[in-house]
Amino acid sequence: MKKTIYLVLLVLALALSACQKEPAALTVMAHDSFKVSDDVIAQFEQENNVKVNFLLSGDAGSTLNRAVLSKDAPVADVLYGVDNTFLSRALSEGIFESYASPLLDQIPDALKLDDQNRALPVDYGDVCVNYDKAYFAEHNLALPTSLEDLTKPEYDGLLVVENPAVSSTGLAFMFATIAQYGDGYMDYWLRLKDNGVVVVNDWETAYYTNFSGSSGKGGQPMVVSYGTSPAVEVVYAEEPLTDAPTASLVGDNMCFRQIEFVGILQGTQQRALAEKFVDFMLGTTLQEDIPLNMFVFPANQNAQLPEEFALYNQVPEHPASLPMDEIEVNRETWIAGWRELMAQ
Repeated sequence: MKKTIYLVLLVLALALSACQKEPAALTVMAHDSFKVSDDVIAQFEQENNVKVNFLLSGDAGSTLNRAVLSKDAPVADVLYGVDNTFLSRALSEGIFESYASPLLDQIPDALKLDDQNRALPVDYGDVCVNYDKAYFAEHNLALPTSLEDLTKPEYDGLLVVENPAVSSTGLAFMFATIAQYGDGYMDYWLRLKDNGVVVVNDWETAYYTNFSGSSGKGGQPMVVSYGTSPAVEVVYAEEPLTDAPTASLVGDNMCFRQIEFVGILQGTQQRALAEKFVDFMLGTTLQEDIPLNMFVFPANQNAQLPEEFALYNQVPEHPASLPMDEIEVNRETWIAGWRELMAQ
């Protein structure tokens, strides 16, 4: 009898110990723009008895640099935020382990750029030219429908862009011009320059100082920004709006599509948990949380979009794209050529 009681108590003690087990730790490296709702992350932590620590590491390029420099002694288990402009380098550096998530069958093939499943698509967005609706209406000015239109005299001095050497939005727009004009992209930029294009260093200055559609005081009614900026204007408006004051120009190759990826870092000691987190990032719970936090589109085609995205954003049918290997080989040369031209 005593032996039976002892065994029962032992089983209860072991069960209690299991219930009180300290959560494991999972470190996710991400760029500074990463943002999801606390309750969504808490759900993953509770379901998997894990504490997720986010290691924010600057912009996408800086984050990748950190992952590459620490690959022999990884400081994280998962990396989120490498996009298609840097993906080739990430893959060539061998920082990721392959993982074919079962959620991949819910993601369109067009977003999958690595056939070895080292980097899995999480979200996408388009860098486009946004315009101030009121300005074009008040001046009875037709909207440009192509990149070439932006060089026409009627748009002289009306466009502000970011420096591609220091701005990711500026770089994406330059890539769009290269996708359209190939080796002739420099001639195109010369035409833009002759047509009074304004260049600033960062998106914040372009959008909140130069762009008339945001501040109402800027001198340019067109700005290189994001295809989701119109929805942002509505969501964060000080007074409720019934329509977005801005919209995007989405003619062929006028927008450059950015795709962001997640991958399991080589050398992780938490492979099983890392797989679960990747699955979680591709699942509808987190995917439906992404749009109104980071203002990008979810990669999972089963995720429901918020109403603001459906009502106020324009999505290009034919966005610009470039092979990631071509970007990797030519990025610095393209930027150097642009800088030389614009400095003249």
